[in-house]
Amino acid sequence: MAYSSSNHETWYTRVDVIAAIVGLAMALAMFPLRFVASQVYVKTIPIVLGVACGLYLLAVRADRRRGTGTSARRQRGLPTLPSGLTMALPSVVLLGLAAMVLLTALQGTRTPLFFGLSSVVATLVLGQIVFADERDFHGGLLLFQIVCFAFVFRFTALYATPGLIGIDAWTHITNLAESIYAAESVSGIADDKHYASPFYHLLVVASALLYDVSLITALYLSVGVVMPLSILLVYATTHLLVPQRWAVLATGLYAVASYVSHWGIHIIPTSMGLVFFLGVLYALVRVMRIEYATRDFGLLVLLTVAVILTHQVSTFIMLVVLVAAFLAQLVFVLSPFEVGYSQLETSVFRAQKPVNLVGLVVFDLGLTIFMWSLTPFREESFLATVLSWLHSTLVDSAGFLNLAGPSDDGGGEAAEAASAGPTLLEQVVQYVDVLGFLVLLGAMFVGCLYVVRRKRAEQSVVTLLFAAAIMLVFVLGLPMFGIRNFIPTRWFAFLYVPMVIFAAIGLRHLVTTVDARVVFACLLVVVLVYPGAMIFAAESNADQPVFPDQHERLAYDEDELAAVSTIGEMAGEPRPSEMRPDQVLYTDHPYQTVLKRTHAHHADTATVADGEPVDHDVTLHRSTDAGATYYRDANGFGQARDIPETRLCRSTQATVYTNGDVSLCVASPAT
Repeated sequence: MAYSSSNHETWYTRVDVIAAIVGLAMALAMFPLRFVASQVYVKTIPIVLGVACGLYLLAVRADRRRGTGTSARRQRGLPTLPSGLTMALPSVVLLGLAAMVLLTALQGTRTPLFFGLSSVVATLVLGQIVFADERDFHGGLLLFQIVCFAFVFRFTALYATPGLIGIDAWTHITNLAESIYAAESVSGIADDKHYASPFYHLLVVASALLYDVSLITALYLSVGVVMPLSILLVYATTHLLVPQRWAVLATGLYAVASYVSHWGIHIIPTSMGLVFFLGVLYALVRVMRIEYATRDFGLLVLLTVAVILTHQVSTFIMLVVLVAAFLAQLVFVLSPFEVGYSQLETSVFRAQKPVNLVGLVVFDLGLTIFMWSLTPFREESFLATVLSWLHSTLVDSAGFLNLAGPSDDGGGEAAEAASAGPTLLEQVVQYVDVLGFLVLLGAMFVGCLYVVRRKRAEQSVVTLLFAAAIMLVFVLGLPMFGIRNFIPTRWFAFLYVPMVIFAAIGLRHLVTTVDARVVFACLLVVVLVYPGAMIFAAESNADQPVFPDQHERLAYDEDELAAVSTIGEMAGEPRPSEMRPDQVLYTDHPYQTVLKRTHAHHADTATVADGEPVDHDVTLHRSTDAGATYYRDANGFGQARDIPETRLCRSTQATVYTNGDVSLCVASPAT
């Protein structure tokens, strides 16, 4: 079958078909790795890649049989919701959201029942997007439901948690923002790496002064409010590429994604960097899709500078996207894509000559290097320290299949858990945590294959394609070789943006080509499985884990926070340099992090070896069953264990503080 292009492209010479066949071969080649490595991504990604490539080849075959004219590309016999049900579902969703709020207020926290109800509500929203009849589809109403869901899902967690959620948030609010607030100047953090990227802290302090509220409340009223609203930038970006229904679907997929929800409740500079990143991506795609004016390009430059002044990891990810855009520019200038650029299928993408981004890439790269060279970090500059860490990793620990688990972010004892072998529950939880990502990854593969065909490729989608590919290397590829310096877990929320865009493109293509029964099955997986998988993943419920025996709780109740405050007052909030080794407080992880990051007391994770006594002089035990608590074993690895109070607070110690939930014990003078 021939096409009316300058090189008479046939189906078996098409780049997308060749790529699908190569992908299928790669999936088969990688499949045996599951027998030599137990990492969940090694076991699952070959299957996902193989299924996605098979579906795309099936779509190519169906397309050849029907012909490729625009009239042939239509929705083929998919079931749609009755008009009455479509009209009633928005009210049902709003009632469900109200029930989520009421449930949290009555139970005092987000329980598994809350997350189950949230999954049902999210499914109803996605079901409307996918299955509503064309005459009943109202994009604005669906976007309103998505934004409302994002607000309710995040703010119920913030409402039910007395303090902050997460580990890093305590450093940024009770230490850095508090220092700026007290000094009334950014000089309050002059010795910290965030001195050169203070936008987050300045916004929180300014909000506290403007609203006359505490720093925590100011955080929620500023960055906390912006986070759920920022998902509309995903809609704006996707709508530049596909019709409204699929842009709304991309927005819904992004709104319920696990790491996106996580940075909406664990609100740190990564969260604000993500907001600016969404703006950068929208402005970048916009200048590639329209006859842009100077103000459009100026907005893009301004947003890139905002990212640089907000967060270092977000800056690096943004630079990856800009480099991807530059590579896409080279593809169209130097490759055969440029020959057929005027042959683009205008029903899919509007033809627009490649935008020259060399100046932007050079400017942002130069500004980043300059800022990082001036940023203090660990007695050196931030740039020098990071390069030193990377060199040490490459020399000392890099190696094939030196695998990192999906929860490993390059630090923290929780990620170092060692055990004789995973139990059945641990294996189930492991797959639940990644199931939503795998569903999205499969749909993304289909979308990527769709856009690489010469008649469909243009600079914006090729930019997103290159960006997604490079980001996947940092998230999944480098950890396979033991290189975790780039903190891969921080990348997922950024990676989800091109993923949901390509997922929408891929699902749209399947709907218009593949047999209705096959497409219906795929859409059911997206509607029924994806929301629940993302919501039950550990990142979405860090405040109250759905699987408390497997995941630590990164939030604290009133008694636990009261103990932190009282211990700080008792000890006088000593600096680590002022303390002897026998004065360090030992407790579980993650509780030791809040003691240390609020400067209440220098703390570390206690070592509790089987059959051996605990020999720490100052210990703290908290009675909690709301999440896993980690202690070091004899080899120094963190293990999730329930340690009784008598093991930490021994008979040779004196209890100097207790509130019924938290007990602080010190070596008795008598011993």
